[in-house]
Amino acid sequence: MTAPLHEPTAEAAPSAADEATAASVDAKAVQGRSLGRIAWERLKRDKLALTGGVVVLFLILVALLAPVIAHAVGQDPELHHEDLIDPLFGTPKGSLGGISGDHLFGVEPVSGRDIFARIVYGAQISLLVGFLSAVVAVILGTVLGILAGFFGGWVDAAISRVMDGLLAFPQLLFIIALVSVMPSEMLGLTGTGVRVFVMILVIGFFGWPYIGRVVRGQTLSLREREYVEAARSLGAGRFYILFKELLPNLVAPIIVYTTMMIPTNILTEAALSFLGVGVKPPTASWGQMLSNAIDYYEADPMYMVVPGLAIFITVLAFNLFGDGVRDALDPKGSR
Repeated sequence: MTAPLHEPTAEAAPSAADEATAASVDAKAVQGRSLGRIAWERLKRDKLALTGGVVVLFLILVALLAPVIAHAVGQDPELHHEDLIDPLFGTPKGSLGGISGDHLFGVEPVSGRDIFARIVYGAQISLLVGFLSAVVAVILGTVLGILAGFFGGWVDAAISRVMDGLLAFPQLLFIIALVSVMPSEMLGLTGTGVRVFVMILVIGFFGWPYIGRVVRGQTLSLREREYVEAARSLGAGRFYILFKELLPNLVAPIIVYTTMMIPTNILTEAALSFLGVGVKPPTASWGQMLSNAIDYYEADPMYMVVPGLAIFITVLAFNLFGDGVRDALDPKGSR
């Protein structure tokens, strides 16, 4: 019996490199994505939201570095330049409100103060009031909303009636009346500091019912979920469930509503300064500049256009970014 011409060869064993490659491919195939990563990937695809976020970061940097920026352009927001003002009409000399290489946005009528420097410093007031009043509203709304939704009963009824009353209250009129009777000194603050402090507290206090309702509604839904029941069955206390089980799942709606609340607070501060009950002169404020520009909008329209554009761009950037964050954190969105 003759031997076969070709003996069967043993199948080649896979090399260590092939095994590592296969393991890497399998790991990537089953690798999960966290909620934060999913939200970030969605947000990156939204070009308008990213643009709004970049503008928001830019405005924050401008507000923080206002003294440095004003010094870099060689201007003081409170320094008068009477030589740049027409003594007969009180308007800036030259075209477009006195815009020049030294005064990028021109100068104010009558006083001749540099508008660019005052816009930069005005960003500090607007963003400070917008952010801190939102923080006050978020803290109050989150705490009271989660308590109302979790405990229910008379706690829910009492907090809900307080929210209804505050939502029906004329917020703007109350702030005007309160700021008008505030003392010139309080808690170590004087002048503009007192008014800024009062605006932050009052705007935040009247803003918490909005986020409180959102948190209450979400809590009513979450408290019936399986993981909450499981925590109860294991003997978890109420406050453990509130802060360890419910609150982490409320972070997304809280963040979304906060980003939408900040531009509203900025507009409220601008409205109060426009009405004369915001920050006191000579402190720069966008709303105050708009109020002063009313008397000169025909002779010097740029004095009204510049602060108006500053408010418009700021609010638009926050709204675009807030819409993008809302869509990115939406669990029903496409992944």
